[in-house]
Amino acid sequence: MATYENTGQAEDRSAVEKAAMVVGAVFLLFGILGFIPGITSNYDQLAGAGHHSGALLLGVFQVSYLHNAVHLIFGVAGLSMARSARLAKAYLLVGGIIYLALWIYGLLIDHDSAANFIPLNNADNWLHLVLGIGMVALGLMLSRPNRGNRDAGLR
Repeated sequence: MATYENTGQAEDRSAVEKAAMVVGAVFLLFGILGFIPGITSNYDQLAGAGHHSGALLLGVFQVSYLHNAVHLIFGVAGLSMARSARLAKAYLLVGGIIYLALWIYGLLIDHDSAANFIPLNNADNWLHLVLGIGMVALGLMLSRPNRGNRDAGLR
């Protein structure tokens, strides 16, 4: 009979590491879902990049091969960087800032122009705002030093 030793690894993770892991897993999941017909409507219109992609993840968010690949990269980065509190905080802060910049970019460009290479629609723009604020907030709030709270310290 096999016995398993509880290493306590999950319990040893700081709150910021857990948050980076969850955010990374969600990005990875949605990166994969963007390649699944049915979950992504108009799948036959999925393009490599650009505003011509007519594929919609969950019938709402405009996606392309490039857009899905970015989600996969963010997912892998989150899971990888969740190994230490310092890296997890950096992932959440830098990732959040990138998504806030992407939100601003999406507001400024003409969605029917070549500048919309990712591609983005209004639903993507507002999701990027929520993601950006959420990631930055998690990175800041979960890594603040708190007396007596081991999770708050950066390793």
